[in-house]
Amino acid sequence: MRGDTLKSYRFREEREADWRKLDLILTRAENSGVNALSDEDMTALPRLYRQAVSSLSVARSISLDQNVITYLESLCTRAYFFVYGARTTLGERIMDFLRRGWPQAVSGAVGPTLLAFLFFFGGIALAFFLCMQDMDWFWTFHNESLFDGRNPDATVEYLRSTIYTDPNDHGQSDLAAFSGYLFNNNAQISLFAFALGFAFGLPTAWLLLYNGVTIGSLYAVFWQKGLGFEFTGWLMIHGVTELFAITLAGAAGFVIGGAVAFPGKMTRMDSARAAGQKAATMAMGCVIMLVIAALLEGFGRQLINSDLARYTIAGVSLFLWCAYFYLPRAERDT
Repeated sequence: MRGDTLKSYRFREEREADWRKLDLILTRAENSGVNALSDEDMTALPRLYRQAVSSLSVARSISLDQNVITYLESLCTRAYFFVYGARTTLGERIMDFLRRGWPQAVSGAVGPTLLAFLFFFGGIALAFFLCMQDMDWFWTFHNESLFDGRNPDATVEYLRSTIYTDPNDHGQSDLAAFSGYLFNNNAQISLFAFALGFAFGLPTAWLLLYNGVTIGSLYAVFWQKGLGFEFTGWLMIHGVTELFAITLAGAAGFVIGGAVAFPGKMTRMDSARAAGQKAATMAMGCVIMLVIAALLEGFGRQLINSDLARYTIAGVSLFLWCAYFYLPRAERDT
């Protein structure tokens, strides 16, 4: 036992100075960033890391003191992430996501996006035309309290009052609640459309279709009352961004579903894993879009009563999102 202890002591005594130097460099870099390191530190770091890894390998092979092994494992782990890990800050990673990662993922999934668009807006069109033929279809799709009086039995005056608001009127709790319902509903649909894509995309298709039916049937109520133009502006001031986000979330689900359904030469698990990064990037971007839509919904739609202004905001939003995702930019390839 005394021989093992002596051997461990000598091993540590011969190498401890280099370990402490590596520890000091890593601590300085972790606390103050890379810029705090001198040229000498940057030159010594790879050499000290290799020596620490070699020391760890020897320590394990000859069964040295467990405290020495634990210390070296921690030191080597810290050094590994600094030597081989990403050298970018959180802000740089976010900017890279916004500049390259997200738009590249979306522009590379045009097929799934078109499929999601067909299911979503197909549901809107289906419900709209069914309700326009027979408004009893509305009650098939919804219960009486779902839209707080926004149903075929409502008067034109009441429906119009839900579209235009007085910014100085403090009694807007019902409108705020309805806006909150729409945002929460669409956020949940987006989340599940992405998360359930692994089941061959079938739940994703159903969710998109169902949410489209919900919107299409409500749209038919306002259209039948002669308020289609006004309701479209009221909805699209935030709906361009929010419905685009739902479509992209559905596309992310179809990306995973397609990888599972058609894995090619890979296993289904490997195929889903390979497609998961693109799909997750698209889904993370959808969160940003939903936040922007919530801001437009909570402020712009309630405070702006001009149809022209609403349509202008909707049109500009659509142009900016399409340009951001689909117009080629040189920096994406650099």
